[in-house]
Amino acid sequence: MGSTKTLENTEAQLRPGRGAQEIIVVGGSAAGLFTAARVARGGRSVRVLESKPQFQPPARTLIVTDHFRNQMGVSARESIINEIRRFELFTDGRSAQVALSKPDLIIERSRLIPALAREAQQAGAALSFDTRFLGIGAHARGLQLAVESGGKREELHAHSVVGADGAASRVARASGWPPIETVPLVQAIVRLPKDCPPDTTRVWFVPDDTPYFYWLIPESPQRGALGVIGEHGSDTKRCFERFLEKKQLEPLEWQGARIPVYRGWVPVRRQIGNGEVYLVGDAAAQVKVSTVGGIVTGFRGALGVSEALLQNGKSRELAALRRELRTHWLIRRALHHFEQKDYSQLVDLLDASTRQSLGEINRDESTRLLWNVVRRQPRLVLLGLRGLLMGKAESS
Repeated sequence: MGSTKTLENTEAQLRPGRGAQEIIVVGGSAAGLFTAARVARGGRSVRVLESKPQFQPPARTLIVTDHFRNQMGVSARESIINEIRRFELFTDGRSAQVALSKPDLIIERSRLIPALAREAQQAGAALSFDTRFLGIGAHARGLQLAVESGGKREELHAHSVVGADGAASRVARASGWPPIETVPLVQAIVRLPKDCPPDTTRVWFVPDDTPYFYWLIPESPQRGALGVIGEHGSDTKRCFERFLEKKQLEPLEWQGARIPVYRGWVPVRRQIGNGEVYLVGDAAAQVKVSTVGGIVTGFRGALGVSEALLQNGKSRELAALRRELRTHWLIRRALHHFEQKDYSQLVDLLDASTRQSLGEINRDESTRLLWNVVRRQPRLVLLGLRGLLMGKAESS
C-alpha cells in the first residue's frame, strides 16, 4: 500500500466515485461484510478495512434459525454443518421437548466469514487487510479516517463510514457513542453423549449458575458445543467447569467471546460534519437478548443500514428490527430474575398446544411467537409478569 495520496488518486482514476464518495466499512465481521456486499450491489463504491493480515476468524459453533438461509441464499451452504429438528428443555428434574417445523441450522463462523468476504468481493467491494482504524473526523467533503497500514499511518476520505468492528467498536467510541455492556460466552467442543441425537439441542435452566442457560448443540454425530452465557467471567468459568464435570464431559477445545447486551435501541446513525457514520451488528448491540444470538439480527441491521445508505437515509428494516429487539428485551426482563421454581412452572406449562407454537414460529419472529404462546397458555402471562415485578423490586 503506497502513500494515501497516490492510492486515492489511482483508485479515483480506476473506479469513478471513489475517494470522498466512497463508503468505508471498518471491520470484516459478518455484519460488516454483509453490508459491504449489499451496498456494492446497489452501485456504490465500497471498501472494507480489516485489521488482520487475512480472514482467519477463530472457530465458533453457532445456532441460527432458518431465517439465515433466506438471508444468505446459496452461499449459506458453505457454513452450515448440521440441522437441528428438536429442542429438549431441562430444569430441576423436569423436561419438555419441542419439535421444529423448520430446522435450526448449526453454522461454523470460521466458514461463514470467508464466504461473506468472497460474496462482497464478487459484488465489487474492495478489501484492505492489515489496516487498523485509528480515528475519524470531519472533512470538507465528508469524513477523514486515520488508519495504520503496514506500520504506516495514512489518511482516507469517505462520504460514509460503517462501524462493524464488534462490541468494543473503536468507530463507535471515536464517533461519540457510549460503550456497550457485554457478557461472557464460554463454550467447549465435547464428544456428543451417546443418548443425545445429533439433530437435538439440549438446554438447561440453572438460575443458581446463570440468569441465561446452558446449551449443547450437536455439530456432527460425534461432536457438540456445550456452552453458557454468564454475567461475570470468573464466576461463569467456574460454574461451567462444574457443569462439565457433572455431565462427565471433557473439553476437546475451547471457544469464547464477549457478547453485547441489548438494553434499548442504539441509534445507528450519527452526523459528523458533512459525513455520516453508521453502526451494524455487535457494534450496535443488535443481539436477541432473550437468547443472546446475533447473526440473524446483525444481518437485519446490516440490511437496514444498506437501505439507508442507498435510499437517502430511509429504511423500513431498521424500524422492524427495533420492534423485534424490544420484544426480546421484554422477554429477557421477565426471565432474568426467574428462580428454579419459576423455570419448573414454565416447563410444566408447556402443554402440547404451546409446544406446537414454539415449534412452528421461530425465535426471530418474537412478537408473533409471544402472542401465539400467550393465547394458547394464558397462565404464562402471570408467570412473566411475576418475573418483571421481581426485576423491578430488585432494582428499586
